[in-house]
Amino acid sequence: MEIKRTYDYKPTPEQLALAEERRRQREAKKSQQQNAQNHTHLPPMFLSRPWKSLPSTQAAPRSAVKVMSWNLLAQCLIRSNLFPTSSKALKTAHREPMIHAEILSHSADIMCMQEVDRLEKLSPVLEQAGYSSAYATGPGKQHGCLIAYKQNKYNRVDELIIEYDKQEVCGGASHPTARIGSSRITKNIGFMVSLAEAGADHKGVIVATTHLFWHPAFTYERARQAGILIREVLNFRQSMKLDHWPCIIAGDFNFAPDDPAYSLLVGDPLTEAQSHRLDMSRVIHITIDPTVPPTTKKADDEEGDGSEADPDRVINNSRVATSSDGLLSDLELTSLFINGAKLRSAYDEGQRTQRDNGNPGDLHTYGDRVSSPPTRLGAHEPMWTSYTHYWKTTLDYIFFVDTPKHSIDVAGYLNPHRTTDMEAGLPQISICGSDHVSLCVDLLLS
Repeated sequence: MEIKRTYDYKPTPEQLALAEERRRQREAKKSQQQNAQNHTHLPPMFLSRPWKSLPSTQAAPRSAVKVMSWNLLAQCLIRSNLFPTSSKALKTAHREPMIHAEILSHSADIMCMQEVDRLEKLSPVLEQAGYSSAYATGPGKQHGCLIAYKQNKYNRVDELIIEYDKQEVCGGASHPTARIGSSRITKNIGFMVSLAEAGADHKGVIVATTHLFWHPAFTYERARQAGILIREVLNFRQSMKLDHWPCIIAGDFNFAPDDPAYSLLVGDPLTEAQSHRLDMSRVIHITIDPTVPPTTKKADDEEGDGSEADPDRVINNSRVATSSDGLLSDLELTSLFINGAKLRSAYDEGQRTQRDNGNPGDLHTYGDRVSSPPTRLGAHEPMWTSYTHYWKTTLDYIFFVDTPKHSIDVAGYLNPHRTTDMEAGLPQISICGSDHVSLCVDLLLS
């Protein structure tokens, strides 16, 4: 008969310790997975900025409107060689949630956005937050301009797209191309909507946004486009017999406050240096005159092709303009703007007021950076609105136009980013999802 023996197994202290360590590792891994799932529902991190409130001179403002403007940096334009310090911030999975979160954080009544693509992702975010929107692109472009507004505050009355390449500025010229007076085809647009206040159709605002041509050397073309934008915004308002509605014009103008176009917009006289810049840029590009001998094979139709890394480069594929080409003189350009209206800049006025009130705090302006006379308009624009590894400047603005019956006051603004926060170059994880800084202001309408 076989006898069965049984043994009591007792693990050694070493085996017990190993089993305990494995159990702890399993628990830690499970906890990490749970935390990762929870964090997907948290708002993505970006660097918030303080709000600056300003005293109002209006005893009884009729209404208030909060306006945001932001160039989102279209995903289709991103090239890693242009943003060597941005790393993961260039990836859609990282930057898109940051951008959406920052947009919603402003809770603006009206938002103007440029370089907008991936509408299938952005539109649902806006709709869920209670916004309606209108979108437009230039011919053949993969990104465009978007105007969003709170559904419970405004109703859209009408909209209009302006193709700068087709707009005439020189009516006396005999040739169609000369009447347009353009130095090159750019495919850029201006986009505008008329918004009636909900429940009060006779009250409202005209809102326009734009993204002017990017090439640093095409100073004349940008000035022409800016003049056309103002002219057409006012024509749009007049065509609907809404001259009592104020206008808000915001976007990426691709020029700094010392540019001729800025001075023309706000009604400052051109300086000698500005006239020289205009004169040097009065050329005819091969896109206007196909007989121009090519000087380079490099395409420079879009931002993001690498050309911005050298803002002082010469204009290629062009010839010097002649009188028959119809390009406007300084006097004619000035007349194009004078026939419109002088624009006021929300940030220039807001930051100037902050300094005049003796509360500069951490105020750092464009004029501080370039030693511009503080009395000149534009000196109190943000020090930077675009800050990358290769290029850093001020390009974005929120302008507005009063009406004879209604004036506008700047009641507050979102503080621009500090230089130290952007030193690594935008976009940057936990700082900003675009290479441009979002602007946001409170306006009081009398």
